[in-house]
Amino acid sequence: MPIRIDNLSGAPDTTGAPFREGHGLPRLRLRLTPHKSLTPEGFVWFIGATAALITVPLFAILGTAVFWALLPFILAAIWGIWTALTRSWRDRDIYEEILLWDDLIRLERHEPRRAPRDWEANPHWVRIALHTTGGPVPQYLTLQGGPREVELGAFLTPPERLGLKDTLERALRDKAR
Repeated sequence: MPIRIDNLSGAPDTTGAPFREGHGLPRLRLRLTPHKSLTPEGFVWFIGATAALITVPLFAILGTAVFWALLPFILAAIWGIWTALTRSWRDRDIYEEILLWDDLIRLERHEPRRAPRDWEANPHWVRIALHTTGGPVPQYLTLQGGPREVELGAFLTPPERLGLKDTLERALRDKAR
């Protein structure tokens, strides 16, 4: 699931939730991840089936010089597929974590081969903006407040971003009461 919600109010200190000095445990933690359609088991099956199907034509020329001439190219094709899929997996190891305390909201973005980026603001002044047009993705979601405006969940689908907007607005509104 691309959005994992942890309501931490009243949770014990052994939850593994980040503890912030002066703030305690956050009352809400959201972890946003892109959807990964290929599971590790699916990867094994795909590579195995691809290797089997690519090698079927080799049975007709088994034991000939042509077999040995084609074998390196077939192995290179299988290696190329393997490499491309593993690189794609590593590139999808991106996630955003939203932590909400009564007096602080924090967004941390973690991407492969980049240092983590973070953003903090007072939740009282934070505004959630949904840009239906004009953004890099449909239903572009941003948080406004603090020193800058930041995008949120650009790797999520438009319905997931709408659900995230509702969840965040409800969490921010619950504190206001």
